[in-house]
Amino acid sequence: MLGAITGDMVGAPYEFDRGSKTKKFPLWSRGSHFTDDTVMTVAVAQALMNAGSGSDEEITAAVQASMQKWGKKYPYAGYGGMFRRWLVSRDPNPYGSFGNGSAMRVSAVGFMYDTLERTRRVAALTAVVTHSHPEGIKGAEATASAIFLARTGSTKAEIKACIESEFGYDLSRTCDEIRPTYHHVESCQQTVPEAITAFLEGNSFEDVIRTAVSLGGDCDTLTCIAGGIAEAFYGIPEEIERECRKRLPGDMLEVVDGAYREWYK
Repeated sequence: MLGAITGDMVGAPYEFDRGSKTKKFPLWSRGSHFTDDTVMTVAVAQALMNAGSGSDEEITAAVQASMQKWGKKYPYAGYGGMFRRWLVSRDPNPYGSFGNGSAMRVSAVGFMYDTLERTRRVAALTAVVTHSHPEGIKGAEATASAIFLARTGSTKAEIKACIESEFGYDLSRTCDEIRPTYHHVESCQQTVPEAITAFLEGNSFEDVIRTAVSLGGDCDTLTCIAGGIAEAFYGIPEEIERECRKRLPGDMLEVVDGAYREWYK
């Protein structure tokens, strides 16, 4: 989960195509801060710690309540318009989104469950409270599946083959082929495959982060997705983890540390 949060922070200064499409940039700067990606990642993690072994209805209710609670606690984190309205609604309902928000917040699911089947099911449940479009659900499932596979010892070739066969994403393009024309876009369809490709091409945790940022576009979210997978595969270097933690408030760190204690007890 800290891998996803690191990706969010590192990518934040370069969102909206503000980067220079290169892997050579300061990893940390004054602009490296958490955004809505991190807030919702924490919200989902807390919800699943409370209701992760419950019924579908209990999980979706917990995710909905936790997302609204954390969203109201951090109301200026950069939410999209439809999601902002959902956050403050007294009767929040799914609104058919296929945006990449469903994938950016799902990393905890990939670390929490013992089977790929359960991982996919819970990922879908965390998506459907808002992102009820099939592509929104698919983006969350694919991201969580890649994290689960990376965490449980699959090779990159195996992860690539599974994502392509199960979700139909085109992972044949290289980052060099993606980079020149890639631009800011917020759909799962045009974010999740690119994030997974950045993970597949990177040769370390840091290199995955740099590769994802170099693609441009909605790169806080793209790098959040890639970072969650990279953490599961490589782990996080201590220095990078320290820098990430320094930028998180205490209430978020409490949830993050609780999640890791639960996963690795």
